[in-house]
Amino acid sequence: QVQLVESGGGLVQAGGSLRLSCAASGRISSINAMGWYRQVLGKQRELVATITSGGSTNYADSVKGRFTVSRDNNKNTVYLQMNSLKPEDTAVYYCNAVLFVGYALKNVWGQGTQVTVSS
Repeated sequence: QVQLVESGGGLVQAGGSLRLSCAASGRISSINAMGWYRQVLGKQRELVATITSGGSTNYADSVKGRFTVSRDNNKNTVYLQMNSLKPEDTAVYYCNAVLFVGYALKNVWGQGTQVTVSS
């Protein structure tokens, strides 16, 4: 069993900052990419940011320059630093990891954490 546990969501005013964390645990052999996605009720889940084991990053255009994704490979943890938050950033944020359990490749999701940005 592999589990992703997120923390750090909450309510913040526009222009403020939040930092999300996601720790992977379980019988993990190795982790390839980790990242964050978000979903608004009634809309499709969308990519926010991803980071590979080597540190290469990818961001949605809407968050470039405001959000920073990072990871601690020793702790199997990925972070999302969100600055200059806007009301349109309000969503449930999901952590994602592409990892190996033995030789089996798994795509694992966290339970989601709510981020609400008030205007």
